[in-house]
Amino acid sequence: MTMAQDYQARGVKLFQQKDFEAAAQQFHQAQEAYEAEGRRDLAAEMRVNIGLVHRALGENQQALDEMQAALAVFQEMNDDVRCAKVLGNMGGVYVELNDHEQAYTCYRTAADIFEAHGEKKLYGETLMAIGALQVDERKLAQGAATYEVGLEQMDELNARQKVIKGLLGIRNKITGGSK
Repeated sequence: MTMAQDYQARGVKLFQQKDFEAAAQQFHQAQEAYEAEGRRDLAAEMRVNIGLVHRALGENQQALDEMQAALAVFQEMNDDVRCAKVLGNMGGVYVELNDHEQAYTCYRTAADIFEAHGEKKLYGETLMAIGALQVDERKLAQGAATYEVGLEQMDELNARQKVIKGLLGIRNKITGGSK
């Protein structure tokens, strides 16, 4: 394991333990080490991780700044899937900023890229995020339909998703909808 990978692994562990400041320090060190190795892609991934730390701390503008910097690197590298991952994360930040228009733009672009690249799980997760946003906006039928399409893309569902899928199935039986 390289030093950069070690810093990254420690950062992930600290993030999972919700020790966000310490995680950010490890991700910064990993970023610097990856840059020294000439691994711009992995350095940019660390910027996304630092952005996620800022998001967890409620520092949404800083989160967006880090993610936009990473997005620029991935765009320059023509790495569509990593671009889409960053856009999905940015969509979540925009939701927290209550900027639903920007959130939809990020999510829709990410979903289109994931679908085009056959990233079924990521496509499904992104559609579920869009559906949840639609439900938050009281667009219940539209949100449920979008979420349901997202669920259909998933090979494995967590307990919450299984419950929602079951409820959607009951709704569809009652209303005569699909499935």
